[in-house]
Amino acid sequence: MGARISWAKHRIKAAGSSFALPRGAEWQERLRVVLHVLYLIFNEGYTASSGSRLHRPDLARETIRLTRMAHAQLPEDGEVTGLLALMLLTHARRDARTTAGDLLPLDEQDRTAWDRALIDEGTALVKAALAGPALGPYVLQAAIAATHADAATAKETDWAQVHALYLILERVAPNPMVTLNRAIALADTEGPAAGLSLLAALDGDDRMAGHHRLLSVRAHLLERTGDTAGAYAHYRRAAKATASLAEQRYLELRVGRVRPSAGDRAATP
Repeated sequence: MGARISWAKHRIKAAGSSFALPRGAEWQERLRVVLHVLYLIFNEGYTASSGSRLHRPDLARETIRLTRMAHAQLPEDGEVTGLLALMLLTHARRDARTTAGDLLPLDEQDRTAWDRALIDEGTALVKAALAGPALGPYVLQAAIAATHADAATAKETDWAQVHALYLILERVAPNPMVTLNRAIALADTEGPAAGLSLLAALDGDDRMAGHHRLLSVRAHLLERTGDTAGAYAHYRRAAKATASLAEQRYLELRVGRVRPSAGDRAATP
């Protein structure tokens, strides 16, 4: 590798090439791509898309380190600040997300195990970013994470504020995953039927067809309406659709919780 780097430097020098920072629109586009890559790598570190482990803490810590470097260079950039805040507020929950290796959803986590130092730092960054001239998608996501972090218990979550932030995010950066998360917030403000109605809008989106998260959220909301048969069917499909063994184990536990009795199964046509 050292030899290849030396040879590349030699060729660059011989060609008279030089490197310069981009300007204007090119700078903004490059920064956007860099932030998006950091965001994707962090997400993979926080919830691995496949394998037996839920977390990849090495990836999460490294992307936080790199994003801190970007923020040190661009402290006034709202989206850089927002992304760092989002990572800190999300990473603060890492130790409470599992028990004996199994996934715990947000409403079942022990919030005293959340890292308060990271939450305080992330919240301060969110406040700074929200005071800026524009609200970008990372700032809005960080504001949502801060709203969750501000609640001492799941029941105390300001779901109306979470839903309002998702509405803005949906307009700023339309994405089916944003709509999926808004459906969860809507279910907690207007009831599970309202959430299910919003989920129906995603059924025709090819990006979401058969996606385990759409299936699992629908199963959860069906369970809340009392439709255990529908919840059972969707939890089963979701468990088969994910490549993450940790998520699969969690969904299979949900399947067991709503599994119909032998008599119910016999009566099902």
